[in-house]
Amino acid sequence: MKKILLLIISAISLIGCGNKSDNLTLLVGTYTDTDSKGIYTYKFDQTSGDSSPLDITDVPNPSFLAVTPDNKTVYTVTEQQAASAVSAFDFDAAKGTLTFRNKRLTHGSDACHVTFVGKDVVATNYSSGSMTVFPLDDKGNLEEGTLVEFFESGPDTVRQAGSHIHSSQVSPDGKYLFVIDLGGDYIYRYPVVDGKVTSFEPVKIKVPAGEGPRHFTYSNDGRFMYVITELEGNVIVYDYNGGDLKLIQKIEADPLHARGSADIHFSPDGKFLYASNRLKGDGLAIFSQDPATGLLTYVGYQNTGVHPRNFAITPNGLFVLVACRDSDAVQVFRRDPKTGLLTDTGKDIKIPHPVCVLTI
Repeated sequence: MKKILLLIISAISLIGCGNKSDNLTLLVGTYTDTDSKGIYTYKFDQTSGDSSPLDITDVPNPSFLAVTPDNKTVYTVTEQQAASAVSAFDFDAAKGTLTFRNKRLTHGSDACHVTFVGKDVVATNYSSGSMTVFPLDDKGNLEEGTLVEFFESGPDTVRQAGSHIHSSQVSPDGKYLFVIDLGGDYIYRYPVVDGKVTSFEPVKIKVPAGEGPRHFTYSNDGRFMYVITELEGNVIVYDYNGGDLKLIQKIEADPLHARGSADIHFSPDGKFLYASNRLKGDGLAIFSQDPATGLLTYVGYQNTGVHPRNFAITPNGLFVLVACRDSDAVQVFRRDPKTGLLTDTGKDIKIPHPVCVLTI
């Protein structure tokens, strides 16, 4: 009888843990030029796809967010032309609350992306073609940053008259920071040691002319980099080897050539890659990946709401959450792990002008 009782208690305990792990916290950044207030947080059940609101934090134009690995600190850009800044917040993931810590100007124009490096935070400033590297103190507060400017250009005389720095990300091995220049058709590589950028003299990797690279991701095994290009609407695949990049494939993501491709992510199992397109035929292109070669094969396309900028995939791989700015909603799609294809659940999260979504 005692053994049976212990088994029952263990089963109840396991069920409780399972239910708890099914609940995620969503962080949604917005543009506040309409009636949005800033950063919205939600509880999200990654089994049912149901959501419920938690909190709202007043921040002007928090168009991109980053969270530390321990989920205790959130950094957000304030995309406000020459007044652009990065702010640090204490984060209570269970309650969805953000408590302001400190703020620093980027000294660039239209900060659009932020990356946590470890002991640095990096913001990219789109319009001024620059990045700002902020050292962190021992509490994770932002110290005064170093502005790094770029002076490149591309063949598109309107969109590429000068550098437009759009995103940055640390390499899978933690040794490099890669920075994307949409205006100059470049990827810049900087050394990282112990979570800090140690030099501001980059290695420059040329992207095919006119592509306009925007965001990027890595394969789960860290062997390949995948870049979505905004202007040509392609995914460019690079072999990654100790910091070196070798182009091995270019595959179309936007068949309508709307010049508005935006974001790119792998499913948690690493089998499928998703890329968002805006301006025409708004939606996500879906690719399967060959794990041996890193090469992509087109699988299908999922139409979405209007202007799908950023999106996230839940850790269990069952849902894709798409921030559709001009539909004022985060659209919730159920994902088939076997085929990679998506189905609209109809469980939209209504938020004014969402542009960034994170799952915690």
